[in-house]
Amino acid sequence: METARDYAGALFRPLTFMGSQTKRVLFTPLMHSARPFRVSNHDRSSRRGVMASSLKELISKTLDALVITAGLVTLVLEEDGTVVDTEEFFQTLGDNTHFMILEKGQKWTLGSRYTPAYQQSKKSGIARVTFDLYKLNPRDFIGCLNVKATMYEMYSVSYDIRCTSAKALLRSMLRYLSYATQVTGQFLIYLGSYMLRVLGDTEEPPSPRSRSKGKPMFG
Repeated sequence: METARDYAGALFRPLTFMGSQTKRVLFTPLMHSARPFRVSNHDRSSRRGVMASSLKELISKTLDALVITAGLVTLVLEEDGTVVDTEEFFQTLGDNTHFMILEKGQKWTLGSRYTPAYQQSKKSGIARVTFDLYKLNPRDFIGCLNVKATMYEMYSVSYDIRCTSAKALLRSMLRYLSYATQVTGQFLIYLGSYMLRVLGDTEEPPSPRSRSKGKPMFG
């Protein structure tokens, strides 16, 4: 009887361990990667770029970037003033979303760059490209350039070009210059070979009749 009990315990022990490991994996919160966002104060006089992976991290970095010491703040969307107070809603927002931080007593106001939908004039076009230059850190050399292309007012693609230090910018320029030099060298070699081949084809050898005309005739 004891042998059967020990055998049953040895059989169910791995199953219990697997169940605990599965539960740990399923209930472990997913870690999101850091994404770029834009934040500003209530009057839009100060604007910064912030990289954050969660709502808590975004608020913390925003307070540091804008040098805000208030304990109670509210994060809203800069476009329409929608309050962002849950992690689930924050994760549904796209990259480079513009936020506004409000201290106690401050209210959201419509900025000059945003106009209501009913006031926007209908424009017909295929594509629209916008450029946005910002800095993630005040010590950045140039900052980051966000290029956003919108097709037919329905599809949009954005790309970030980061130039945070002079060394990185110089390295990129040297890499591009080296590549351009290699391409130019290959083109010159190909052009020289092509010209030599063309000149060689145009030079015809002298005919035997022309040679005989140059020799004296003895009778």
